Amino acid sequence: MGLGAGGNGADALLCPQEIRKVVQALEQTAREILTLLQGVHQGGGFQHIPKKCQKAREHFGTVRTQMESLKTKFPADQYYRFHEHWRFVLQRLVFLAAFVVYLESETLVTREAVAEILGIEAERERGFHLDIEDYLSGVLTLASELARLAVNSVTAGDYSRPLRISTFINELDSGFRLLNLKNDSLRKRYDGLKYDVKKIEEVVYDLSIRGLNKEATGGVAGEK
Repeated sequence: MGLGAGGNGADALLCPQEIRKVVQALEQTAREILTLLQGVHQGGGFQHIPKKCQKAREHFGTVRTQMESLKTKFPADQYYRFHEHWRFVLQRLVFLAAFVVYLESETLVTREAVAEILGIEAERERGFHLDIEDYLSGVLTLASELARLAVNSVTAGDYSRPLRISTFINELDSGFRLLNLKNDSLRKRYDGLKYDVKKIEEVVYDLSIRGLNKEATGGVAGEK
């Protein structure tokens, strides 16, 4: 059902306004999730990671409800006509979902898993979906957050975490090197990943100079 030029003009005018209302609600929920997860950077925050991740997943229940509402505000075949309205908040939600999954398992969330968390489709053919570039942008934001987490881990006395983050980010960087990024915005975001890699390398090097990487490696071995 397209919006005809003559038959449904009032609905066509209302549509972007209705979309903006839902997007604003999504932005508010995203801010609440971000505020919650930022607590891991604070003193003693690592001890509360499981609880914070559980709470964040509860908030994603609200996101799924809001996504269901968003899907009703425009014709299904006009996703890219209105994509700019929700592109930024969707990328932010991808980052938040990826951060939760990383904190839980220290793995990279798949596009399919993010789509499930958000209550949308992974494939374009199936309706309201997670565009691949929105997924990649969200993952790149995760890299910046993990660079910050590596620094704060040392402050908190957790010397093994930066080593694991370094391994994860280097693997992520290797994956992005295989991609032919044609989107200018995405290419600029990818350039930022190089700085994140360097920042984490500096943290790991500092641990090595201070002899703390041996202690960290021993701690990891002990945990396993």
